[in-house]
Amino acid sequence: MAIGSGLGAQLGISAESVYGTYAAPTRFVEFTKEGLQLKKTTAQSAGIAPGRLLARSSRRVVTRREASGSVDLEIANRGMGLLFQALMGTSVTPVQQAATTAYRQSHVLVDTAGKSLTIQKGVPLTTGTVTDKTFVGCKIVSAELSCEVGGMLTGTFEFDAKDCDETQTLVVASYPVAAPYHFGQMAVKTGAYGAEVARDGIRKLSVKIERPQAVERFYAGASGLKAEPISNDLVKVSGTLEGDYVDTILDDLHTSDAGTSLVWEFIGPEIATGYDETFRVSLPSIHVDDAPPTVDGYDVVKPSFNFTGLADATNLPTIEIMSTESTL
Repeated sequence: MAIGSGLGAQLGISAESVYGTYAAPTRFVEFTKEGLQLKKTTAQSAGIAPGRLLARSSRRVVTRREASGSVDLEIANRGMGLLFQALMGTSVTPVQQAATTAYRQSHVLVDTAGKSLTIQKGVPLTTGTVTDKTFVGCKIVSAELSCEVGGMLTGTFEFDAKDCDETQTLVVASYPVAAPYHFGQMAVKTGAYGAEVARDGIRKLSVKIERPQAVERFYAGASGLKAEPISNDLVKVSGTLEGDYVDTILDDLHTSDAGTSLVWEFIGPEIATGYDETFRVSLPSIHVDDAPPTVDGYDVVKPSFNFTGLADATNLPTIEIMSTESTL
């Protein structure tokens, strides 16, 4: 029996071959918080009958079902590939580096058609029995990554889902030996694409990727369930750089509104000669929106620069992972 509290919870994920069709979890992720919930739409009959003062239970119907919610977790050096494939859209097969045990994943921003997940969560009763709630047709609609002084690299993933299935068998969880990336491994670089230079003074960075989708695709003949959401607006990339005012590089970019490439990376232990565990976000062109530094008392000036990520002529936003994992 599991512990009868959140200590006994689990979260497993798998890539679906067909949108909304259950696929048994193949990866289990250690999460800090989740909010996945079934949402149902009901209708109550307003029919009149002699002397009836209260609507009848038998005339209440469920007209549609869907689900949504978020998952918060720490970004680790293993077990993250399926999430970032679903976010970025590229079908990724890890590529072995030379003859080593290092494998590289390159998640390039493309359309997410056909990229959905099954997410199975186990929710413990106080008795220690773990109940199954399996969410099918999970599409990532946004994800935000963040890391600051003294902290870990964290992620919040927002999902839209087709349905919640409570008839599946809870899969026994198993976890890879993994360690979260953290501030001590973090570097931030800006400059010309491919020739970015490390920047000093950065204390916190966050990046958010939003994938707008038509999530109201409810049609007759589908038992009140939605069809796969379709991209219906431009992807939105934004973020914030916070730090001490050690130079005017970001300030000057705000003034000129010139674009610059941004590379945000975490370098972990060596896997093999020339290959380290790596998590890297590359944005080929960001523009600083606001705000220029201001003086607020005696302390070191600490500007916070909000930015927007845009496309350049050739390159697309990319998330790269180097690990020992040969599969997602």
